[in-house]
Amino acid sequence: MANSTPSSARSVVDRLRSAGCVFAEEESELLITAATSRSDLSAMVDRRAAGEPLEYVLGWAEFCGLRIAVDRGVFVPRHRTEFLVHEATALAWPGAVVVDLCCGSGAVGAALVAAVGAVELHAVDLDPAAVACARCNLPEAVDQVYRGDLYEPLPARLRGCVDVLVANAPYVPTDSIRLMPPEAREHEPHLALDGGADGLDLLRRVIADAPRWLAPGGHLLVETSERQAPQAVQAVFRPGLIPRVASSEEYDATVVIATRPADG
Repeated sequence: MANSTPSSARSVVDRLRSAGCVFAEEESELLITAATSRSDLSAMVDRRAAGEPLEYVLGWAEFCGLRIAVDRGVFVPRHRTEFLVHEATALAWPGAVVVDLCCGSGAVGAALVAAVGAVELHAVDLDPAAVACARCNLPEAVDQVYRGDLYEPLPARLRGCVDVLVANAPYVPTDSIRLMPPEAREHEPHLALDGGADGLDLLRRVIADAPRWLAPGGHLLVETSERQAPQAVQAVFRPGLIPRVASSEEYDATVVIATRPADG
């Protein structure tokens, strides 16, 4: 915003800090830069101080060095999920068939395209708000962003042909949602958070149907917690996939990778 002064910036920091924002200085800079006028800035600060996620107020989230548009009511991509992208990037190549289930804003797919190049990307989400947002973030694949339940809306021609399948499905146990920060549990859709009693309800469904869609030698990557990883690995064994677990202290993230045998 033009014509901002040190005193006005300080007042924004003070307002954010009093509202409990831990990174008040950084958020103040982002809000001041994004605002188009003093009244706009005031409204944005009011929204943030009331507990609305910063990404909703700005209209975007930083993810893998990209600005991902994030609409109100759409799951905000987390920094830890960049590790999922990192692991998927190592397994993909230009021209690979990639499917992003539970795609949310489309952040994972957009980051994969940016890192790998021209993959054949298909993305799916059940939430119409997420689908609309993903289509904005994936303009080159807008006709390949589908609304539906997991694999259901995918073209039948993809069966047995998917090289890399990623799923950042909800994995928070239902009873743990109440322990999440208010900006998540009060603003983000529970559909994108609630993974059932142990957090693995949706992930089990993703894993169970993956062999029908993966190409021989293809890979499924799912984000989970470190505590849930052993159960996810057991789920991977059942349909005949080969599991391994990748973890990162830097990202505080765990990814279970399941590979369809090349001769399977």
